[in-house]
Parts: sequence; structure tokens; C-alpha cells
Amino acid sequence: MTAYSVVRIDVKNTEEYAKYAEIATRAIKEFGGEFLARGGEYHHLEGTSRGRNVIIKWPDVETAKNFYYSDLYQEALSYGIPAATRDYVIVEGL
Repeated sequence: MTAYSVVRIDVKNTEEYAKYAEIATRAIKEFGGEFLARGGEYHHLEGTSRGRNVIIKWPDVETAKNFYYSDLYQEALSYGIPAATRDYVIVEGL
């Protein structure tokens, strides 16, 4: 079953976050992920929000988890986590 990573981000350090984004993009391609949304305009209707929203489509949950825990993505997170406040979930979908 298809899976989606839904990531909501408030970037605090754009230079460091750019390093994260470059490595993360390589890792996403390596694991067959596809960006469906990557930043862009959004409309906050309920609850809390963050300034940046990303949705990545994966073949399945296992691939999404393998990506997240991969050495390459963990390297990306070494830049991303200190540079931003993030919410990250993996959701099964259609």
C-alpha cells in the first residue's frame, strides 16, 4: 500500500537547512520517493501550522521507514533537526 511522509517545518537557520535539503533530496531519490508538495503556498484552516509543508509519496511504509533510518537521511537530519522545528509522520494511503 502506498505511503506518504507528511512533514511540517519551521526553518530557523536557512543556511544549515539548505544543507539538509540537498542531502535529503538525494536520499529521497535513492529510495524512490516522489515529492507531491514541497513548500509553496498553503491555507491554514484549523489547528497549529508551520511555515513549510512537504508531502512525499513512497511505494509502501517499509520503504518510507527504510529511507528515514538510512545513513544518508540521518546525515541530512544532522543539519535539519538543529536548523528547524519539525513534525514528521508516515501515513498509509491509497
